Amino acid sequence: MVVRLRLQRFGRKHLPFYRMVAADSRSPRDGKHLEIVGTYNPIANREGIKEIRLKADRLRYWISVGAQPSDRVAWILGKFGILPPPPPRMSLQHKIPKKDRSDP
Repeated sequence: MVVRLRLQRFGRKHLPFYRMVAADSRSPRDGKHLEIVGTYNPIANREGIKEIRLKADRLRYWISVGAQPSDRVAWILGKFGILPPPPPRMSLQHKIPKKDRSDP
């Protein structure tokens, strides 16, 4: 059984709220989970703060037994120092105009 750390969506239309869960990779996104390991509210409050609550000890446990985080969960865990930050996916070469690039 492959365990994934991923986000389950809750809330209503245009107001998402996510639970970070450890779940079997074969279960649906909002389906059965093994454990809730945190929450994530991407909508900023009046002070401009996005709320993230993590159970760091349980996250470290699931990672130690081989759970694979999804892309967004890996990004969140990288921000909080639980995992090393993932490498950037974007190439800076595309931001330079073609005439100024030095192609190898």
